[in-house]
Amino acid sequence: MRSQVIIVATLLLNGALFALNLDVAVMSGSRAVLAQAIYSVTDLLGAVILLWGLYASRLPADYRHPFGRGKERFYWALISIVVTFTVAGIIALTTGIDQAASPAAISHIGEALLVVGATLAVSAVSIAVTLRELRRSQQTLQSFLESRHIGLKSVFYQDVVSIIGCLVAFVALVIVYRTGQYAADGAAAIIEGVLLVITGLVLTLESRGLLIGQALDPEEARTILAVVERNPRVSKVRALQSMVLGPDDALLALRINFHDGLTTDQIEATIDEVTLALQQSHPVLRHIVIEPEA
Repeated sequence: MRSQVIIVATLLLNGALFALNLDVAVMSGSRAVLAQAIYSVTDLLGAVILLWGLYASRLPADYRHPFGRGKERFYWALISIVVTFTVAGIIALTTGIDQAASPAAISHIGEALLVVGATLAVSAVSIAVTLRELRRSQQTLQSFLESRHIGLKSVFYQDVVSIIGCLVAFVALVIVYRTGQYAADGAAAIIEGVLLVITGLVLTLESRGLLIGQALDPEEARTILAVVERNPRVSKVRALQSMVLGPDDALLALRINFHDGLTTDQIEATIDEVTLALQQSHPVLRHIVIEPEA
């Protein structure tokens, strides 16, 4: 999947959305539209952070980072999540509570409804870009959501939350237009804020596991064992340890008991065979350490 395409598309779309939402929010006084503007600008900043994380993760390995910098993507994805969801959510909540407690009049409702519709359409386009990239890489949506691409998943969830927020804002503005109950506008901003904060907390917890050194999934470990024990010179795998180093990068350490009677040259050749077989079946295993055990 081309991560850069998704992030750049998000960057460009949110830049246009911010200007549009902010202009109408100031003109109409709608807190629901203002919440969308806040969300758009934090999305914009979050996309810049994700793009930087993608660049930093591609820097070559060095003495201080012998396994590369793949975890840069996890770190900067966490920063992006905090900015995009937590900060935006708290600001949206604050403005919504203020409007609900002390309702202020809202004008230019027609323009506000149009900009909410435009925001929904742009968010749908962004989701379409992600789905197109998934099809291009022959991935399903389920496998993507279960993957370790935390940064790209945050972009996807941003668009989903944006669409839900647009629907809530649209309903609130219609209520204001028909009944004059300006507090409904504040309630919409509160709902948007709650959605952002909850989504941010869920993604933050997922990022934590990846940052502190998460192992490969049990199913992946089982398939790795099957590949190793398929070699006729392998007696048993005594220990398997792994650590995720990036969305497409993992470290694997194995202690293997080889059959008795093998020469040193045969053991070395078998290690090379096992390493090649693992890298072909699991491209994510970019760092493999095998320790023979008597």
